[in-house]
Amino acid sequence: QVQVVESGGGLVQPGGSLRLACQSSGRIFSGKTMAWYRQAPGKGRVVAALITTGGTPTYHDSVKGRFTISRDNAKDTLYLQMNSLKPDDTAMYYCNSFPPEQTSWGQGTQVTVSS
Repeated sequence: QVQVVESGGGLVQPGGSLRLACQSSGRIFSGKTMAWYRQAPGKGRVVAALITTGGTPTYHDSVKGRFTISRDNAKDTLYLQMNSLKPDDTAMYYCNSFPPEQTSWGQGTQVTVSS
């Protein structure tokens, strides 16, 4: 069974930065558009950013100019650099393909932005 492990979350003050990473035990990234999803308390899961196999990113309006998604296809690793963090960015962050494979959801990594 493919495992996906997200890491890099934590507690950070407004204006701070975090870098998330996502690695899979199988080659679920191969040939697929990948995405970072986030789910805030009491809300549904939404796409924060996605990236094609060729490296073209797309961002949710709420994170444009602050987040950068990247991928290392050779390492099957997905990254999310998050700068100028705001309290509204507080959420559990997950990675998966886009559209998502239902069997490939990991445990996520919690990001909390608070002073």
